[in-house]
Amino acid sequence: MDRAAYCAKIQEAIENIQFEGTYVEHLPYGSGHTNDTFAVIFQQADGSRRRYILQRMNHEIFKDPEALMENINNVTSFLRKKIVEAGGDPERETLNVVPAKDGKSFFKDSIGSYWRGYVFIEGATSYDKVEKPEHFYQSAVAFGNFQKLLADYPAATLHETIPDFHNTTVRFETFKKAVQEDVMGRAKDVQAEIDFAMAREEDASVLMNMLKKGELPLRVTHNDTKLNNIMIDDKTGKGICVIDLDTVMPGLALNDFGDSIRFGANPAAEDEKDLSKVWMELSLFESFTKGFLEACGNSLTDNEIEMMPMGAKLMTFECGIRFLTDYLQGDTYFKVHREGHNLDRCRTQFKLVADMEEKWDQMKAIVEKYR
Repeated sequence: MDRAAYCAKIQEAIENIQFEGTYVEHLPYGSGHTNDTFAVIFQQADGSRRRYILQRMNHEIFKDPEALMENINNVTSFLRKKIVEAGGDPERETLNVVPAKDGKSFFKDSIGSYWRGYVFIEGATSYDKVEKPEHFYQSAVAFGNFQKLLADYPAATLHETIPDFHNTTVRFETFKKAVQEDVMGRAKDVQAEIDFAMAREEDASVLMNMLKKGELPLRVTHNDTKLNNIMIDDKTGKGICVIDLDTVMPGLALNDFGDSIRFGANPAAEDEKDLSKVWMELSLFESFTKGFLEACGNSLTDNEIEMMPMGAKLMTFECGIRFLTDYLQGDTYFKVHREGHNLDRCRTQFKLVADMEEKWDQMKAIVEKYR
């Protein structure tokens, strides 16, 4: 689609969503890679200006945008009630969907693209990387509070927006198939990485087996618990709102905890070539564990708390085998910017896994300290 045609679709969406006021302009917004995001500015009757978020949803990744929006609408409505009951500010502590003019939570344009609107959360910032340890702690509090508020939400009623997204058992079977098929002839050059993964095959199913046995509860999970999915208040420095709810679905609280550790407790980049710079920083693990458990309160079970180190290890391991799988299959899923990019990513994750294994007793002691 050329630029003029795309601009026309943006205007079509703006005109069909219930934004209040007189349209002024729209501008690209944020650093996300999945959806197209814009800040849309409207002038109000009193002369002030109000911002909204407009997004074109990526329906190549999210195959059922209507089910996705049903999840978001139901979860945010539930959160609003909880926030009001607690005396909080529902306009800033959860996302607020702006409905389309037909009353739906989305607008489908004339070429089949899906759009949605949100109220803009003013006076708060999302950070792409941990600039100071307090930010990581605040993300832990926000994600822990998200778990607590949704602890009594019927998780099984949510749609799976990406089936088996964090089913490590399934991810491992896909990896083994990629090794066996070796469509690019790359397996011979990455035998050390393949051996590393194969040696941990039993680990891959630990949490899913506990779920099947009823030893872990099914939860409402965010499934993309990176720091940049938290809005941090500019004045107070507190984490106030969890955003980017596209992957909210049934899952394990341990996955949300673990993915945060994978992303935030490693001081190096996810694709760092120099593995001597890659490790799991225990002080950051402790900071996040403390904030997460404090905010969760008594909403987690004893088994969930005990298995938190395993959640961190398995989310890191899962990510590593996904990168390795994609490398073996010809780099068809993750965007790559250099030769061997997915292999570099895989190696950082596996280095983190190995470092966690060395620090296992310390990780367990930290969890016990704050349980």
